[in-house]
Amino acid sequence: MCLMAATSAVAADGASPWDGDARSAVRLIAGSSPASAAHAVRAGLELRLKPGWHTYWRYPGDAGVPPHFDFAGSQNVRSVEVLWPAPARIREQGLTAIGYTRDVIWPLAIVAQDPAEPVLLRLKLDYAVCAALCVPAQGNVEFTLAPGVTSGNAALADAEARVPKKTPLGEGSTLVVKSVRRVDAPRPQVLVDVAAPPGSEVTLFAEGPTPDWALPVPTAIAGASAGLQRFSFDLDGAPPAATYRGARITVTAVAGDDAIEVTASLD
Repeated sequence: MCLMAATSAVAADGASPWDGDARSAVRLIAGSSPASAAHAVRAGLELRLKPGWHTYWRYPGDAGVPPHFDFAGSQNVRSVEVLWPAPARIREQGLTAIGYTRDVIWPLAIVAQDPAEPVLLRLKLDYAVCAALCVPAQGNVEFTLAPGVTSGNAALADAEARVPKKTPLGEGSTLVVKSVRRVDAPRPQVLVDVAAPPGSEVTLFAEGPTPDWALPVPTAIAGASAGLQRFSFDLDGAPPAATYRGARITVTAVAGDDAIEVTASLD
């Protein structure tokens, strides 16, 4: 069955047509923008996945390629920020990939050139989907976004709630990245301690200062103080000529429906 014919949580009048095949399909959905946000337009890109297939996060981990968003053909658009819902670890032929194993919506924060005029959003998406094998995919979608209440608000709100909250190191309520520190013996590593509600299973991801870094996927280890969970990864994956000393890395901690994103320096 083609996914483009599948039912959706949002009505067709608030979304573009599906573009895809039996493995995956994408479409744009519209949302109502807050009246207080000057020039802001709210939308999302929805990806439907056939059961058993997955796609990748902005940093794909040990395998895979991240989606590439091209909005060059849009009109009345000053900028588009893609927001990334929290991903999951995916075992892929003995490696650890990072991505999504179920349908996902990427919220889009759009700034219009002229807020009084509609926005024509055109997107060319290059991505990959994988099951037993991986295949490249492409979606070409467009939709005119105009002020007004749309049926996509609930789906967008749910997706926005899944985007990790940017949080300072050591701060937070229920989920807190307590420390990010470098150790050089017995080998150069990074240790990350995370506080989470009792019984929570925490997953941690690490990214370098720029997309050309390829840090290993952190793994849980013993040795944390009471009430904390500890993760480690080798200090590896920097591009040529880059230095680890003082580099600012980003760690994303996920525990159930809670997720935070913390940037810290490798002093």
